[in-house]
Amino acid sequence: MSLGQELHTDFLYYLKHKNQDLIDLYLQLRDYILEAYPNATELLYPTHALTSVYSLSEKLGDIFCVIPIYTNHLNLGLNKGTLLSDPKYLLKGTGKLIRHTPITSTKSFDNDALKGLVKEAIILPQNESKHSKPIDFKMILKIKR
Repeated sequence: MSLGQELHTDFLYYLKHKNQDLIDLYLQLRDYILEAYPNATELLYPTHALTSVYSLSEKLGDIFCVIPIYTNHLNLGLNKGTLLSDPKYLLKGTGKLIRHTPITSTKSFDNDALKGLVKEAIILPQNESKHSKPIDFKMILKIKR
């Protein structure tokens, strides 16, 4: 795990029901996001997909990305993806703000184009947030077992 940030056991309980290759890919993508912004607040949700959300704070308005884990695949969603420069057209979707890119392997996210998008996605809420300084890493579990 990135920077010693272990996943909550209740989240792991649901995650272990996924295919091992998908679990491994999720953990690598999670590490990638936490390396990009180590002070993230990580919110763990069971929605239509098992989802981890990354934010500057506990406020939903400060979210910069999400990782929904579906049955057979996962995506990296960028909260204000429509506002990001995407010259390689990596982002998909038709919503007003959120865009995503399918994650099929580490090559899907370990590249300069997506690194730039993630950095830009982090900067947007930093510019809009009322938080003057970064908080320490925090995990918030929204799962009840």
